This record gives sequence, structure tokens and C-alpha cells, in this order.
Amino acid sequence: MSDDAFDTERSCDLLVSIINYRTVDLTIACIKSVLADFEHSPGWPANGQIVVVDNASGDGSADRIAEWISEASAPVTLIRSATNTGFSGGHNQGINARKAHHYLVLNSDAVLRPGFCEHVLKAATAHPKAGLIAPRLEYDDGTPQISCFRLPSPASELIRGAETGPITRLFKRYDMPLGTEPTTQDIGWSSFACILLRADMLEEIGPMDDGYFLYFEDTEFCLRAGRAGWKIAHTPKARAVHFRGGSAPVKALAHARKRLPAYYYASRSRLFYQSYGYAGLWFANLMWHVGRGVARLRVVFGKPVPNGVEAEARDIWINALTPMRIYDATGPRT
Repeated sequence: MSDDAFDTERSCDLLVSIINYRTVDLTIACIKSVLADFEHSPGWPANGQIVVVDNASGDGSADRIAEWISEASAPVTLIRSATNTGFSGGHNQGINARKAHHYLVLNSDAVLRPGFCEHVLKAATAHPKAGLIAPRLEYDDGTPQISCFRLPSPASELIRGAETGPITRLFKRYDMPLGTEPTTQDIGWSSFACILLRADMLEEIGPMDDGYFLYFEDTEFCLRAGRAGWKIAHTPKARAVHFRGGSAPVKALAHARKRLPAYYYASRSRLFYQSYGYAGLWFANLMWHVGRGVARLRVVFGKPVPNGVEAEARDIWINALTPMRIYDATGPRT
């Protein structure tokens, strides 16, 4: 299908939105896994379509994807974004490409296991009050990943800053990770590396907030959905492999304790402000500092102090006075 050749009036059962940003090999592997799953369980979906949004990669990968689509004669639409609109902006373009009953937001660094679409769509039917259906994310060896969480709070920032067992246990009900077998009532947000969104929910609460460039956009969307009364259901029968960090550098930087991009902290500030207002944002920052103070006390007990992420004590205050200011990969937007 040619670039941007989509029909906004035609309704399909499932539209899969994938963003490409200089990940051509991963993106094509992702597309192949979706097409294979369409064939694996005929009728699930009854009418499936794929939209790939190239986020102004500028490295020729969009041309390579277009060539592959043409050669494969696949039901895939390629949209070439004029600018890098980030995660929210890119997927909003993909979702707006066609009207569908369900939308699967899918990372380019993920692939679907056989039977995924059948299981996730059956789960959507079984849970009509769930606006989001979260699958099981796993590593390529089948080991499950934690992909469902409690919503962040000042207490979770204390836990994150302290990185100390007694603090985590004391405030366990605020600790964000829910393990690999979460219950629906506990889920505050789920990773958008792979998530099914119900069209009725999108029509009610609107698209993802494109004020987020990368990170925390999934948390904000789930927060907004929850405030509107929509639930998040987890279905472990629908399985997808997530090659974590393949499409963005932040996880690798955090693991190495290197300084994170400014847009990461701008998104964090935006989320805490939208969740709790100015007071909540500032309190969350202060609780993180309290946590770091607790971490340093570990030396009293002869234990090493966990290394902090470079410059985080300063960077968490990015946009503390202007939390709705928008950043992208180059810095604040003017």
C-alpha cells in the first residue's frame, strides 16, 4: 500500500500502530510477526490492518520499509511524519489513520507470539469495562517481564530514591512493580510497549497526550482512563516478546547510571503535576531526596550506597515551575 494511502471511513476490527525511528530491522521483524499472527488464527481479527509511522528517521529506513511493504504486498500503510513527534505523537498519527474497533499500540522492538490477536481480542470481549487490555510481555526465552504497575506517587519516589529493602517493605503498597501475575484491581498503569486500546475509550477520553515526547505517556493515559472509569485487564494468554530498550536509549543509560535526557525528566514533571498538582510534584521531588538520604545511611550498617543516576538530584527539578512545558529530543520546544 502506498505511503499515506489510507481510508478514514473504513472500519476494521483491529489496527496495529507501530513507530519506526531508525529501527528498520526491528520494525520489519515486528510487522512480520503481526502478519504471521493474522494468518495464525483466521477471523481474529476479522479485518486487521497495520500502520507504520516513520518518525522522521532521516536514515533511509522509511524507504527500506516502503520497499519491503511493496514487495510483500502486505496490508501495511506507511506514514512519513514530517517531524519526530515522539511516542504519543507518532501513535496518535497511526491511530488516526483508520477507524477501528480496537487499536494495538506496539513497539518496534516487540514481536507477537502466535495466537496473540485471538487471545487479546477475546479478552476485550470478556471484559467490556476494560478500556485497555495488557498482554504478557516476556523475554525471547519466555521469561515474563513486569509490565503492570501501581501509579507513581511521592511514596514511590521515596522508595526509588532509597533503594533500600526496609523502606520498600515498609511502603510496599506504594511500590510500583506488581510482579508478573498482577490482578486487575491493582493495576494503575501498564506498559505501552504492547497494549490493546478500545475505540470507545479513545472516543471518550481522547488520544495520548502529545506533550510527552518519550516516557510517562502511558502512565498519564492510564491515569486519565482510570479517572473516567475504565479498567485495565491483564491477559497472560496473549504473549509478546519485548526486546527492552531496542527502540530508545533511556533504559540502557539508567542501567549504566548515566545522565538521562532532559525530555525524560520533563515528562516526569508533567506526569506528577497532572496527577497531584504543583504541591504533589514538589513533594515527590523532596521525597526522592529523602530517599537518597536514607540510601546514604546504609554506610552506618556497613552496606554500600547504591549509585544514583548521574545528575538526577538536579534534573528531577526540570520544569518544576513550568511542568507543562514540552521537550523533545533537542530540548524545550519554543
